[in-house]
Amino acid sequence: MQRIKTDVCVIGAGSGGLSVAAGAVQMGAKVVLLEGHKMGGDCLNYGCVPSKALIAAGKQAQAMKTGEKYGVTPVMPQVSYAAAKDHVHDVIATIEPHDSVERFEGLGVHVIQDYGRFISKTEVQAGDTVIEARRFVIATGSSPLVPPIPGIEDVAYHTNETIFDLREKPEHLLIVGGGPIGMEMAQAHIRLGSKVTVIEGLKAMGKDDPELAAIVLDKLRAEGVEIAEDAMAAQITQADGRITVETKDGRRFTGSHLLMAVGRKVNLDKLDLDKAGIAHDRAVTVDAALRTTNKRVYAIGDAAGGLQFTHVAGYHAGVIIRSMLFGLPSKAATHHIPWATYTDPELAQVGPTEAEARRKFGPKLEVVRFEFSGNDRAIAEGRTTGLVKVMVHKGRPVGASMVGPQAGELIQVWALAIANKLKMSAVAAMVAPYPTLGEVNKRAAGAYFTPRLFENPTVKRVVGFVQRWIP
Repeated sequence: MQRIKTDVCVIGAGSGGLSVAAGAVQMGAKVVLLEGHKMGGDCLNYGCVPSKALIAAGKQAQAMKTGEKYGVTPVMPQVSYAAAKDHVHDVIATIEPHDSVERFEGLGVHVIQDYGRFISKTEVQAGDTVIEARRFVIATGSSPLVPPIPGIEDVAYHTNETIFDLREKPEHLLIVGGGPIGMEMAQAHIRLGSKVTVIEGLKAMGKDDPELAAIVLDKLRAEGVEIAEDAMAAQITQADGRITVETKDGRRFTGSHLLMAVGRKVNLDKLDLDKAGIAHDRAVTVDAALRTTNKRVYAIGDAAGGLQFTHVAGYHAGVIIRSMLFGLPSKAATHHIPWATYTDPELAQVGPTEAEARRKFGPKLEVVRFEFSGNDRAIAEGRTTGLVKVMVHKGRPVGASMVGPQAGELIQVWALAIANKLKMSAVAAMVAPYPTLGEVNKRAAGAYFTPRLFENPTVKRVVGFVQRWIP
């Protein structure tokens, strides 16, 4: 048995783990990185990257069908589903070197390609190596959750870990789960020529602002996606190459392929956390500084519970590096974390939704709105379906909801403002190039000041005084 002593041992080479390893080793710490599966984790191999690549393929197919209003004769695209998947894997292959063993070893990280498990409060074993470290970081991410629906064990189904390896275009894709993953894959597949039915036990996109979610759902339905809500799956069967999902209220949906997209579960099974005195339930129990009940051990990203986004894991990495390497107080927050669903139109959020903000701030909350239909660039491109809503309390934005083209890019202005406690005046003072979609943010900020400037009798009196008496 080989033994290693190090400053930091990172368990998991997904987004968060890689960020910790790269940051710590380049600042002078000795780092051991453990990964028993694929470098880059879920995001690179099964999640963010392949899904956006497939969405891009669907967008190209859709553009060929919708050019008439621009003077371009629409045609029905000849889609090679296998070639679209080649594009997906080409994208992964292009990014892979950045997350590779070779790159991290080149930085000075000791990479062990095996799963790690705790054997004491100060030791982790990976294969035939025992690592003793001053600090450990649990960055094991999450995996698709497949609930125990009767019959599921006898059915050939896909999750996000297998759908991107499918080479044969589904004739009719059934998707159980109407959250971000389900809706993104539904639109990508309908555009690539599959028939698609989404089966959601509650409300599709139920965690988002309902007004904005409705705009996305209307667009998907217009493109041909069947969306069944309040449809809790009760039984799944397969016969003669067809899969049937029966819901509790008796509805039946039959298709050729099944994608399970109902949520995620944290990867804790292989860690033996109890041997290290680390409390856990569905995720690792952490404090505001992301420390576990074993003060030598931190947990970040999905492993720490809370928001399950790649960029949150990267943010967590920065929080704990400050604490681990410099001994400085550092706490994680969530109020400034944005997220996006990459449907067309995109849906993005930072901070509380309107309903959540009204519950928190009460009558002192103001909500300002601006429609994409009032943006000249959106009009020029024929992409005017969209809306910005900004929740404002005492002159500062506390949340923003957005649906429209490039909402995932545009939400970043509000994420910046909220993270830095900027006032609405800071966004209103921004000069945006014309014509850009980014002007919607400035116009939304302007909408906050409109009643204060143009509908204020005091302002009118001051202006009148200046015009009469100031030469």
